[in-house]
Amino acid sequence: LAVVLAASREIRSSIVFATLIVVVVFSPLFFLSGVEGRLLQPLGLAYVVSLGASLLVAVTVTPVLCSFLLPDARAVTRAEEPRFAAWLKARYAPLLDRALRGWRVLAAVALLLLVGAGVALGFAGRSFLPEFREGTLTIATVTLPGTSLAESDAMGRRVERILLRHPEVVSVARRTGRAEMDEHAQGVHASELDVSLRETARSREAFLAALRRDLSVLPGMNITLGQPIGHRIDHMLSGTRASVAVKLFGPDLLELRRLGASVETAMRGVPGVVDLAREQQADIPFVRVRFDRAAIARHGLRVADVARTLEVTTGTHVVSEVVEGAAIFELVARMDPARTPTSADLGDALVLTPRGARVPLRALADVRRDRAPHEIGREGVERKLVVSCNVAGRDVGSVVGDVRSAIAREVTLPAGYRIAYGGQFESAEGATRTIVLVGAVAIVGVFMLLALAFGSGRDAILVMLNLPLALVGGVAGVYLEGGVLSVASLVGFITLFGIATRNGIMLVSHVRHLAHEEGVTDPHEAVRRGAMERLVPILMTALAAGLGLVPLALAGGRPGSEIQAPMAVVILCGLFSSTVLNMFVVPALYRRFGALARGPQQTVGEVSA
Repeated sequence: LAVVLAASREIRSSIVFATLIVVVVFSPLFFLSGVEGRLLQPLGLAYVVSLGASLLVAVTVTPVLCSFLLPDARAVTRAEEPRFAAWLKARYAPLLDRALRGWRVLAAVALLLLVGAGVALGFAGRSFLPEFREGTLTIATVTLPGTSLAESDAMGRRVERILLRHPEVVSVARRTGRAEMDEHAQGVHASELDVSLRETARSREAFLAALRRDLSVLPGMNITLGQPIGHRIDHMLSGTRASVAVKLFGPDLLELRRLGASVETAMRGVPGVVDLAREQQADIPFVRVRFDRAAIARHGLRVADVARTLEVTTGTHVVSEVVEGAAIFELVARMDPARTPTSADLGDALVLTPRGARVPLRALADVRRDRAPHEIGREGVERKLVVSCNVAGRDVGSVVGDVRSAIAREVTLPAGYRIAYGGQFESAEGATRTIVLVGAVAIVGVFMLLALAFGSGRDAILVMLNLPLALVGGVAGVYLEGGVLSVASLVGFITLFGIATRNGIMLVSHVRHLAHEEGVTDPHEAVRRGAMERLVPILMTALAAGLGLVPLALAGGRPGSEIQAPMAVVILCGLFSSTVLNMFVVPALYRRFGALARGPQQTVGEVSA
């Protein structure tokens, strides 16, 4: 019991500091906003809460279990190491001795690996989230505004027939138009198709390429391929159902249309751009009525009286509501259809004056036929036109970079007009910027905690060497997953840095304990013995974390694993590099630069495996 109590006291502060460091490392997740914050903050919260629970168990339940179970354990009564641990140490010892002697070469190799990882990370692609594999496609089709329901339905049936030719397609459901009061109202010229898919021998990429090729033969129709969740994420990010949106702002609609056509032409030649679409704009006929206030006043009328007559004439004047059960209907006053004037002779509509006379509308207003845009898109107070596209075969960040270059080279904006880029890459840039900025502050916080724990800034820096060592393997993991750095990969790096820092604490704290508490005065012997004794606990920590991530890493490519798989691969590869390099680089550099010879200092003790 006394041994368990002494051991618990020895490791208590180290466990607390290690837990605090992991919490600090995870802090960037809680500063994310938007879609990425909603997706990843619950993950960070669950991890921090479970970590707190494990801390509570480690300092309360575990010592009690040790006092009951360890006294009769074979490993304690026989006082000998397991064969596997002895075998590991026998192979590790000569390698460690060579590392301690050749610390300069080892440091140079680690530096070269770090530089290589940094260069490789710079060449990695950029994306917001990995592409989801939902097992369903959502296809949006848009024809020219003003297309009749019958014509739009006929074109939709052609799309359905093309889809059903492919063996991957199980069923197709289509919606043409949406009600005016719908949150995403659209005219009958627009349709949405939900396509259920099955797995076949053909790859998903080949299927989508063939599908786009078949659909491209349909004239006069913009077609965008996506997935239900992906479409909604894109819509929340940029207001369009595509991963990249180029927004043109300016005062004149005709000029916006001209610029939109130029932008579309410039984007068409960029590799990786698919589903390129420009907002369909069309001028539709309407009747313009300008009230003559002087003439209205001469007849003893008000503008409201004439406007109400105009509403009744056109069938838009609501006088009341009718309730039938749970349904509510508007009661509209309108003229007899047989006597209702058409738009061509709307000026013949009669307005009743207070004296009982009937005056034609053209005597009270200027009534003429005209044409105008069917809709005017705005963002804020500015008029807007959007050119959108999806990305295939490349990462979003690279495609957007090429799109920007092509537009800057081929499109000249007049004064008063501007271009804004939106979509997934914009959120990826924002999330990356937040994680990097808050992560830098978190690293400073980790250093302060380590300096407080060790009482030595040099020891704190040496422990933090595990961060760049982990980066080497993490970057390799990014390239194993396709070479695209997404928000999921960044979360993997955050988790990895927390685990790697904990491993560094385990090693350095035990070396300090040997030097200051057990009287090992020779720095070389303290470092060598500390590394040998911490080999098994550090490997156990890495294996416990790694084995738990193996199922997630192996599930890559399956629906539902799009975020977890890249994160797990980054952590696994980073754990491998940080664990291996931690057992050689940190002891070698600590032997050369550590603060072992400055007398007894406060130590955080040992971190349990």
